[in-house]
Amino acid sequence: MTEVLPRARLAWTWSAATAALAFALDQATKWWVLAHLMDPPRVIPITPFFNLVLGWNRGVSFGLLSADHPATPWLLSSLALAVVVGLVVWTTRDRRPGMAASVGFIAGGALGNVVDRLRHGAVTDFLDFHVAGYHWPAFNLADTAIFVGVALLLLVGGRREPAGAPTSAARP
Repeated sequence: MTEVLPRARLAWTWSAATAALAFALDQATKWWVLAHLMDPPRVIPITPFFNLVLGWNRGVSFGLLSADHPATPWLLSSLALAVVVGLVVWTTRDRRPGMAASVGFIAGGALGNVVDRLRHGAVTDFLDFHVAGYHWPAFNLADTAIFVGVALLLLVGGRREPAGAPTSAARP
């Protein structure tokens, strides 16, 4: 019992810190790109396979569910916030630091994109990778945080806790 409460605090600390870091980096880079790099919008070649560009994603991943309807940003933001709430509930049940960090990355990235949707009606994308004339859809640091969070979730989620450790289902 005495170990469960510190593990819960540790999980919340990891999750909150990771979410705050992902959110802050995402918002800072989007502000910098909009305020300083893309005024006026243009393509800025960085390497032979990477450019900075300005893109507005009105949908979800790869522009899916993209629509110009005024309710779309609100609907997609509501969906993202529901996912974040579900992840927060998950963190209360699985208190491993790796799981908490993965949830933090996903939540911080999702919240970064929610802020964009509500502020601009679309998500600001600016990272453009390409090979032989084929471009990956432009993305941002929030998308990267979500990807890292999901990868970490799959990696850590497949591992069992060490023998003798309190189980994920242990309650205070």
